[in-house]
Amino acid sequence: MALIECPVCSKRISSVAKECQHCHAKLDGNLESMQRISHIKRSQNLMNQSFLAMTLFIAGMVIWFWGGEPAEGTRAIIAGICFVVGFVGYLICRVQMVLHKRKSV
Repeated sequence: MALIECPVCSKRISSVAKECQHCHAKLDGNLESMQRISHIKRSQNLMNQSFLAMTLFIAGMVIWFWGGEPAEGTRAIIAGICFVVGFVGYLICRVQMVLHKRKSV
């Protein structure tokens, strides 16, 4: 009996376990294909998060310049928050994507 990585959640489990004790994934099938599917799902999830962050960034820019003049008051605060959260979120997602692509499947 040895410790291996769960193909779905990547936590350490026993090599003779029938299911992962952490994520309850059944381990009776082909582990390599399960790892690939998990890798693809994580990539897709990161792409969705990146798209959401970019949308938030663009929404902040639109709110800021809506009507042809720079925003003032509450509108400026909302636009600034959207802009900053979207930009930082996008950068974090991109770093996570690069690190995720470095992992071999």
